[in-house]
Amino acid sequence: MSRLLRAPAVLICLLAAPVVAAAQSTITGIVKDTSGAVLPGVTVEASSDALIEKVRTAVTDSNGQYRIVELRPGQYNVSFTLPGFATFVRSALNLPAEFTATIDAEMRVGGLEETITVTGESPIVDVQSAKRQQTLDSDTLQAIPTSRGYAGLAVLIPGMVQSGGGAANVQLSPGMLVFGGRGGRGNEGRAQVDGLNTGASLNGGGVSGYRQDVENAQEIAITTSGSLGESEVGGPVINVVPRTGGNTFAAHYFFTGLSGGMQASNYTDELRDAGLRTPAKTNYMYDTSFALGGPIIRDKLWFYGLAYYRASSNDIPGMFYNANAGDPTKWTYARDESRPAVNEGKGPIQPNLRLTYQMTSRDKLNLFWDEQISNNSLGAGSATASPETSGLNHGWQRVQQVKWTSTTTNRLLLEAGLGTYLSNWNGRERPDNNRDLIPVTEQCSTAATCPQFGGIANLNYRGQSWSADWIGAHTWNAAATYVTGAHSLKVGYQGAYHEDNRAPFGNNHNLSYRFNGGVPNQLTQTLLPYRTYSRVRYHALYAQDQWTRGKLTLAGALRYDHPWSTYPEQQIGPTQFLPTPIVFPESKGVIGYNDLTPRIGVAYDVFGNGKTAVKFNMGRYLEAAVNGNGNYSALLPASRIDVSEPRSWTDVNGNYRADCNLLSGAAQDLSASGGDICGAWANQNFGKNVYSLSYDEKILKGWGVRPADWQIGLTLQQEILPRVSVEAGYTRRWLQNFTVTDNLALNPEDFDEFSIVAPLDPRLPGGGGYTINGLYNVKPEKFINATNDLRTYAPNYGTISQVYNGVDINISARLTNGLTLRAGSSTGQRVTDYCEVRSALPEQAGGFSTGSEVPAFGPTNPYCEFAPGITTRYTGAGSYTIPKIDVLVSGTFQSTPGEPLAANYTVSNTNTVSTLGRPLAAAGGTVTVNLLAPTDATFDRVNQLDFRVGKILRFGSHRANVSLDLYNALNFDTVLGYNQNFVPGGNWLVPTSVLTARTAKITVQYDF
Repeated sequence: MSRLLRAPAVLICLLAAPVVAAAQSTITGIVKDTSGAVLPGVTVEASSDALIEKVRTAVTDSNGQYRIVELRPGQYNVSFTLPGFATFVRSALNLPAEFTATIDAEMRVGGLEETITVTGESPIVDVQSAKRQQTLDSDTLQAIPTSRGYAGLAVLIPGMVQSGGGAANVQLSPGMLVFGGRGGRGNEGRAQVDGLNTGASLNGGGVSGYRQDVENAQEIAITTSGSLGESEVGGPVINVVPRTGGNTFAAHYFFTGLSGGMQASNYTDELRDAGLRTPAKTNYMYDTSFALGGPIIRDKLWFYGLAYYRASSNDIPGMFYNANAGDPTKWTYARDESRPAVNEGKGPIQPNLRLTYQMTSRDKLNLFWDEQISNNSLGAGSATASPETSGLNHGWQRVQQVKWTSTTTNRLLLEAGLGTYLSNWNGRERPDNNRDLIPVTEQCSTAATCPQFGGIANLNYRGQSWSADWIGAHTWNAAATYVTGAHSLKVGYQGAYHEDNRAPFGNNHNLSYRFNGGVPNQLTQTLLPYRTYSRVRYHALYAQDQWTRGKLTLAGALRYDHPWSTYPEQQIGPTQFLPTPIVFPESKGVIGYNDLTPRIGVAYDVFGNGKTAVKFNMGRYLEAAVNGNGNYSALLPASRIDVSEPRSWTDVNGNYRADCNLLSGAAQDLSASGGDICGAWANQNFGKNVYSLSYDEKILKGWGVRPADWQIGLTLQQEILPRVSVEAGYTRRWLQNFTVTDNLALNPEDFDEFSIVAPLDPRLPGGGGYTINGLYNVKPEKFINATNDLRTYAPNYGTISQVYNGVDINISARLTNGLTLRAGSSTGQRVTDYCEVRSALPEQAGGFSTGSEVPAFGPTNPYCEFAPGITTRYTGAGSYTIPKIDVLVSGTFQSTPGEPLAANYTVSNTNTVSTLGRPLAAAGGTVTVNLLAPTDATFDRVNQLDFRVGKILRFGSHRANVSLDLYNALNFDTVLGYNQNFVPGGNWLVPTSVLTARTAKITVQYDF
């Protein structure tokens, strides 16, 4: 019967794909007799209520070594038996997730019926793994004040960086945070459940809008570096180890909430004088859940289920409803100060269920289903978008997982997993949207000049654009692990299929306007609506081995990756600017990368007592193979032809209608006949089946050409007191295989170099008046050329380097008196240099390929050497239960350095003619120049202290905790966002968002 059950499971194993490793742990050690001689043949059993199979077994080898792998975190008893010797038991061993606990045993001669039980401190230094990691158990997770989402935990990683730089503001409520590790790609971080990815099928593929159940997690395992063959990318991983039920029923109720009166104000006179119109305000928020787990069949089938409900309402700072919204005769924004913009959403109930089935004595199956549905609320805009431009929050997301494990023998383990993340996402069309209304972007940012716009730079209003999108991430895995006392050999396969379907929509005119002070100066033509389809696949094979000999543990891995991307048949048009549709047959994107990436790890138990470890790790890691990342979606037809083209526009007759022949890309002056003046298309291929972007095939296929990075780490970890350890580590990362875009229609000699003088303004360094050199402008005769971009490798034009060096320090303490503390710092700097490439390709514009904090490069960005200076980020979390009175005190702290500020100045011919010797060749006759070098000025450091005090109540076997949480307890008013568009004497550095004011929440947790 067992063979029949295992046969289909093995088939699943061969056909299935995961992501990174599950949060399984290991118990290992050496068994000796009282004389110090090693004992082979000892039976070692690890038993725990965390195991549905109850017991896992190993036998010591000829060197007396044993190893039991793939254990769930929990409390274990480890017994050692050998005929002629008394049974030895190590009891109450706390085994964290993704940890190797070294438990040695000394057996004395005696009968098996004799038992020697020893209880000792659980190891806190992993002396056999070079991976840098830490764990948060359920007690800590439920004790500290966080938002109960992965983002709230990510910000507590000292070496975490937010994509694009800056500081996150996510502790009040769960939210999505795209993150990475210092020195790496900003989107390389991953959030997982039970070792399977829950990320989207785009933009790094590591995170999504999915809300993991952190409140009821058994543990959270956080890995920051040093992963072996199971990892595709080198960024941090947050793995939620879920509860699986058990042989007894247990329930957990959770509620946290606040009303508007529980939020203080940090809207200071200083912020008011700086121009912040109104602060953000939370009107109400509550989040409640009920979880229940237990046996359906004891020792056979367990369940763990959850249902939660949440609601919130918050004001959008400085934004009001538009009194002119929906009126086709009105072209300006008129804020209705009696109606501040409010984002509000409620429910619905969100259920999930996990089943654990012990199929046979050796085979186990885990099933999980989580359905999360949007609340159908209407968006209310943002700090720069009027409410009528926002969509309907109508969508859903679903996570499904199946995982099979088989302890075939004491030495051979098989496993396979399949996970999906599906989402119908992005805002939909508002029920009240009028498709005849053309949206407007207002440039005016000076309240004194255009008070009707409130001084909001680049305010969007009047019409809506939306996109009906769907994504599907399907990942699967299979692995076999062979274990002896000294070795742990693992071979595995991973695979993925990522889908990304987009359907952007706009207005009936396929136009958008740009005004300055209510006066039109530019229009943009589009080819909406259309649909795009992008698909990414990958296969990966890896082999890794860990070998322990005495104090030394060596680990090595070799991983092979082969990703590719395709685009199903798709069509653009017909629309008014593309009467004849363009049909694109199925095509390829990335033809196929092939990479062999080595990783090694060394761990040395310095004194042989398990308290001091020196660790070294080195490895090459890859850019994630997923849609919208790197080159995988870059050859999508809609990305390669011009589907949106701006042109200058003077509304001579003042009727807000572009009275030009918009089917023609030529410059037109029809004012003499009652029409308007329209500039030429910068790209004359707009609406044509002509690819403006082509790719060098060498960057789409081959060995070792995929964007990657190398990591080196050296770590010292020391147990300084029982249950207290300190870790200090050095990290170096450098990125490889940069790509650039060369417009073949232009050469360096087609550009003229010029400089500008910064305006006089006391807010600028030295009061302004300094010269900014190294700016480029294309010659007028080349400005209206058709774009002919080639994407190719940077070394063809020069060197691009991006190197990070840093030191991290962490302390971890879990004392017997109830004190738990984790604190750390990350100090370092990443230096980027692409000056050689900029000289060769002055026309290149766009974001940096690593998705980092580096500003977009372009002809008027001269700061090609980006060295913002050495910075340090601090984080901490701790809790303490005061004995006898059962009062819980806990808190978290984070201190994040500020990112470089910008002063984006719109430069016209008046500013440039003296050095350029001619008018600017640019759309609208202007270009934008950042007046600040990266080291000139930064945002303020963001400090946040969150605090909790609670009373623990006990009612027999029931336990409740009623707490008062204070977020931003010190009520800092640190600015998180500024208007960085510079106007002399204008609204530059007007705050657009600040740290959420001190907020009190009531939290209730009840276990029974």
